[in-house]
Amino acid sequence: MTDLTYRSYLRLPELLSVQTPRSGVHDELLFVTIHQASELWMKLCLHELHEARRLIARDDLQPALKMMSRVSRIQAQLIQSWEVLATMTPADYATMRASLGTSSGFQSDQYRELEFLLGSRNPDLVSIFAEAEVRARLEAELARPSLYEEAIALLRRRGFDIAAQTGAGPHPAVEAAWAGVYADPDRYWDLYELAEKLVDLEYHLQLWRFSHLKTVERVIGFKRGTGGSAGVSYLAKVIEQRFFPELLDVRTAL
Repeated sequence: MTDLTYRSYLRLPELLSVQTPRSGVHDELLFVTIHQASELWMKLCLHELHEARRLIARDDLQPALKMMSRVSRIQAQLIQSWEVLATMTPADYATMRASLGTSSGFQSDQYRELEFLLGSRNPDLVSIFAEAEVRARLEAELARPSLYEEAIALLRRRGFDIAAQTGAGPHPAVEAAWAGVYADPDRYWDLYELAEKLVDLEYHLQLWRFSHLKTVERVIGFKRGTGGSAGVSYLAKVIEQRFFPELLDVRTAL
């Protein structure tokens, strides 16, 4: 039996063979590497958050909080990656843009699954994916309670007066429950920690979105995206979307 090595354990020959620029332009390897690395980090985020959601549903908060904290640190890596991509100038990008065809980050199914898992859910976005396996996975995620819905269900189990079906949009009962947690953190310490971990996730994800917007603005200005999206104007609208609205609103009320 061949000894396991660093190279074979990590399957480096396969991993390093999938960076395959199409244009022959020097900077395309940077573009491919940044996006592939981001997808690997998102895969890990999904791995952690799926398990964190399962643990929250079981009232097992401590390991869930650790996983959520890890995801926030991963998000910091994702934010930093835009700094590297921003070294690509408009002239650099123009020489390779045609090789992208109609591909676009808008088509990242892992990013869409991450949004759905956290609680920002637009079922219409499933239809943009041609692959049946991807659509089935996203639809299955939409059928499950989101991470935030599980957090609200936990508040309900702990005795807070929240209706089982709250509908769409921010809800006064949910905000009141979080206000109760923040008013007495010693009594509700684990719920208080959960609230702060959720806020940390949203904070870092919004920083990632903003860094994405500013990088796109810096490299292509206000051109339309390669996949047909509105580019910077679309990204600006996305930043306005909130994942855990009551946790932000409660800060005004405190």
